[in-house]
Amino acid sequence: MTTRRSFLGRTTAAGVMAGLAASPAAAEDGSRALADDPAVRRGRARDAIVAVNSGMRSHYAALKSDLIAQLSPVLVVQNDARGGRFTLVHDGTQESLHPVGEVFELAKSVSHVPLGVFSIIAPHLSDRVPNVPGADRIDPHDLAMLAFKDTATTDWITPLRQYADTLAAARRQLDQAGIPPELVVSCARVLDGALSFIKASTVARCFDIRSFEDFSHSVYAGIRTNMRYAAEAQITGVQGVLRTWRARIGEEAWQDLYTVVLSQWATSELNQNSIIIRPCMNPAKVATHLIDLPAAEPLSDPVFVALDNLARIVQDNIAAELVFPSDHAAADALKGPQDLLADEILDQLDAATAYSAPTGAGRGACPVARRGSASQPAGTARDL
Repeated sequence: MTTRRSFLGRTTAAGVMAGLAASPAAAEDGSRALADDPAVRRGRARDAIVAVNSGMRSHYAALKSDLIAQLSPVLVVQNDARGGRFTLVHDGTQESLHPVGEVFELAKSVSHVPLGVFSIIAPHLSDRVPNVPGADRIDPHDLAMLAFKDTATTDWITPLRQYADTLAAARRQLDQAGIPPELVVSCARVLDGALSFIKASTVARCFDIRSFEDFSHSVYAGIRTNMRYAAEAQITGVQGVLRTWRARIGEEAWQDLYTVVLSQWATSELNQNSIIIRPCMNPAKVATHLIDLPAAEPLSDPVFVALDNLARIVQDNIAAELVFPSDHAAADALKGPQDLLADEILDQLDAATAYSAPTGAGRGACPVARRGSASQPAGTARDL
C-alpha cells in the first residue's frame, strides 16, 4: 500500500536523481513542479497540522517533568507480599519502609498454598465442567483455555512432590516461628490438608476438579483464620506509620496529602491499603487525592512511576478547568479516567443503533455500553 510518506520519499528521490542529470534550470523547474504537486502540498499541510500536537506533547512532558520535583507531600504505596512498601515524599526528601508486621506475610504465605497446588495441576484438568457445586460459576471457555495439557500425562507429579517438600519443611518448623498459637493451628490445618491431597493424588496418579475442591473446602476455615491475622497486622502497621508521618510533617501539610497506591489489576479495586489509608486522609480531598494506580507488573521504580502519574493528574486537574470553563462534563473527563471522546462516540453509536434497529444488523449490530454520567471522579491519568 502506498502511504503519503512513502510516496513523498519516492518522489523526493526521483527529484534528486533528475537534478544530478539535468541542468540547474531543469532542476529548478523540477522543484517548482514538485512543489505544485497536489499530493505533496497535501502531505506538507498534514505534517504541519500534526506538528501542532507534537509541540503540545513536548511542552506537556516538560511541564510534567518540572512538576514532579514540586509534588509534596506524597505517600506512595507499592503493594507487595510484605504488606506494602510505603514511601513518604515531603519537601524534597524521601523515606521508605515496610510498616506491616511479619505475621502478615507468614499468614498469607500459608493461605496461598491451595493456589500453589492449583498452579501446578491446572493445565492437566479436564476441559469439561463437572457437576460440582458452583459449576455454573465456572466459565467453560476459561476452563478450556487453562486446561491445555492432556489429562493422561503425569508430568505434574514431580513438581507437585517438590512443592510438597516445601510444604513439609514449613510444617515441621511451624512451632518455632514465634506466631500466635491459634495461627499455628490454622496454618497446620492448611499445610496438612495440602500434603494429604498431594499424597493421594500422586499415589493414584490422578486428580480432578472435584477432588481439588474437596481439599480446598477442607482447609478454608484455616485460611479464614489466617486472613484475620493478616488483616489485623496490616491495619496496625499502616495506621502506625501514618500516625508517625502525620505528626512529623504537621497537620497543615497532611491535609493536602496525595496518596498513590500501586497494585496489580487483581487488587486495584478496594485495595487493602487504600481502605486503611482513606479514613486517615482529609475527607474533603480524599476523592481526588487518593489514587489507585493498577500496574501490569511489579515496577522497578515505583516512586517515579507514582510521581510521574501524579504530576499528570495534578496538571490535568487545573488544565481541565481552564481549557473547558464552560463545559464541566468535558472538564471532568479531562481530569478523570474517562476518555474525552467517550460521550461523542457513545452518542454516535447510539444513533447508529437507533438507525438500524428494525433489522438488528449493520452499524447497530453491536450493543452500546453506556458508562452512565459523563462526570467522573478525578484521579486517574489517561492518554491524550
